[in-house]
Amino acid sequence: MKLATPASLGFHMPAEWEEHEATLLAWPHDPLTFPDRIGKAEEAYVSIIKAIALSEKVYLLVLDERMQQRVSAMLLDAGVDLSVVRFFAVPYADVWFRDYGPTFVVDRNARKRAMVDWIFSAWGDKYEELKKDSAIPSFLNGFFRVKRFEPGIVMEGGSIDVNGRGMLLTTEQCLLNRNRNPSLSRKQIEEHLKAYLGVSCIVWLKEGIAGDDTDGHVDDVARFVSPHAVLCAYADSRNDPDFPALGENFSILSEAKDNDGSPLAVLKLPVPARKVVDDEGKPLPASYANFYIGNTVVLVPQFNDTNDEKAIAVLSGLFPHRKVVGIDCSSLVFGLGTLHCVSQQVPKV
Repeated sequence: MKLATPASLGFHMPAEWEEHEATLLAWPHDPLTFPDRIGKAEEAYVSIIKAIALSEKVYLLVLDERMQQRVSAMLLDAGVDLSVVRFFAVPYADVWFRDYGPTFVVDRNARKRAMVDWIFSAWGDKYEELKKDSAIPSFLNGFFRVKRFEPGIVMEGGSIDVNGRGMLLTTEQCLLNRNRNPSLSRKQIEEHLKAYLGVSCIVWLKEGIAGDDTDGHVDDVARFVSPHAVLCAYADSRNDPDFPALGENFSILSEAKDNDGSPLAVLKLPVPARKVVDDEGKPLPASYANFYIGNTVVLVPQFNDTNDEKAIAVLSGLFPHRKVVGIDCSSLVFGLGTLHCVSQQVPKV
């Protein structure tokens, strides 16, 4: 008997700009992830939650009741309405919810929601201690109580982006990497994406940005901003180490067609003018493409860079009915990710 998949049952992954019930987050706590910057990471989270909670619920992981009480006090001091914040106490390892959390799919006609529970291998077995977070989707389903699909392949939410109309973006560097699913061919990976996310058209970009330990996640490179438009990170300077990769991705997108055979509108998003580096001078994956779209806001990473305001301006023009809010991610990026990496939307049905 053929295995029932989300697509065969009428489910698909909606676009991020479609209405949310809530946003899922996990409070930062690991000093290895944010060396000497836990306090700054917490400040960023307060800003994130304050902006999101104005128009949707926030489902927040905390380690225990003691952390919940401390976080509650911080949020109250910032003016956050705690009635829209739901805490989940669980011994999670880190904050990268986009990658280890569930991917939600919906059947709009039946007003149903389900989750896809991928295998989380901590980005190709790079961090053994973080693999415990693979249990989070199952834990959360004790709350959501929806059908949980298990494709049985390694995947992370940051490696894909969809337009909600059947198109998906990803990169060869990540999904074809031998440290993910070495026994699967490109065609087989595409079949899994189509079956479990309800997509029919896949655009393969090449590589991600320097400093990204996820092997080129697409949410640092290119993002859908409407069913027919893609915002692509682009470096103007040939001295930028990402100039070749981002230029190649832009060319691929410029030649891509949507499900109807029409060209995509491809728009440029600047990268930071100066490469953001860690305390040892190694590049960090600072990208404005790691923005997050909430119900009434768009949160945009800021890096104390001269191009911060340009990124805000680009996104303000694309989302005129949402408030575009800059979030200081100059400390958060030391964990090798920012706003999109730490969040996961729960679509409303």
